Amino acid sequence: MITAHARAVFSQEGPFKPTTIERRDLQPHDVLIEIKYAGICHSDIHTARGEWGPVKYPLVPGHEIAGIVTRVGSEVTKFSAGDRVGVGCMVDSCGECENCRKGEEQYCLKGNTGTYAAIDRYGQYTQGGYSTHIVVTENFVVRIPDNIELDAAAPLLCAGITTYSPLRHWGAAPGKKVAVVGLGGLGHMAVKLAHAMGAEVTVLSQTLKKKEDGLRLGADHYYATSDPETFKKLAGTFDLIVNTVSAKIGVDAFLSLLALDGTLVNVGAPPEPLSVNAFSLIGQRRSFAGSLIGGIRETQEMLDFCAEHNITPEIEVISADQIDEAWERVLASDVRYRFVIDISTMDNESSRQ
Repeated sequence: MITAHARAVFSQEGPFKPTTIERRDLQPHDVLIEIKYAGICHSDIHTARGEWGPVKYPLVPGHEIAGIVTRVGSEVTKFSAGDRVGVGCMVDSCGECENCRKGEEQYCLKGNTGTYAAIDRYGQYTQGGYSTHIVVTENFVVRIPDNIELDAAAPLLCAGITTYSPLRHWGAAPGKKVAVVGLGGLGHMAVKLAHAMGAEVTVLSQTLKKKEDGLRLGADHYYATSDPETFKKLAGTFDLIVNTVSAKIGVDAFLSLLALDGTLVNVGAPPEPLSVNAFSLIGQRRSFAGSLIGGIRETQEMLDFCAEHNITPEIEVISADQIDEAWERVLASDVRYRFVIDISTMDNESSRQ
């Protein structure tokens, strides 16, 4: 077994404490990655605090992982020691169902294996990227382009692909009007990506306090949803609305902003149900949809797209001892726009076999 140092929560209340975890010995198709940076996602908080269901403690979160390959299994063909790589929200799937064969492993009919808080095919409880090392099968590792720094690459493995996938699927492109609800970790990436795809981009935020940022990031327009006039002025405007917030919203109000055949797609995942009036859908043949990250092929496509267009997230790099504070700041929307943990600050000796 491979011992890795980590930061874990031991209950819903936290706090984070140093610990060690065991990674499996390399199987023939496995890759051992020395983690350099790990992004903090709101999903980490939802999961660790039991808001999406019960979890087993201790728990090491983290599914925005960027690092360096240090060793590969005997049959690995895709990677070599020294490669710059990333791991996102899943580390395996059945590989056999219809969706997996299509390269949509995130929708594996048998359920994909989450990077943390899941049981893998070896019967082990998965632990995530707030740690020094991880072992992952090569088919769930992606290559980070040379012109993207590792700290900036980390959030692309969740925030990037979570917004890229619906924008691609629903056709964000020149001539399309796209709105992004919320300008946080997900929302700021959605703005950058939709702008690079050529769409006309509008940010819909509760207030105008981030308007200057939104326009700088690529938005053409910025409106406050706390102003009732916003919904009157923009009624029937958008081809696509991407809702990135992880809190309950008035779905019917946002559906009213869609043009004929428009789609409101949810990528934020609030713990409580969202309600919708059927008449909000049928009047203009509108759709209310959802989207979950992206497959491995599309994740690599996203990274290459970001490299081509010089797109990286806005990040604040923190030490491992600042994770608790960072989580509270995420909950207070006090981050612009993604925290990234410098794993070298775990102030423990390196992982050892």
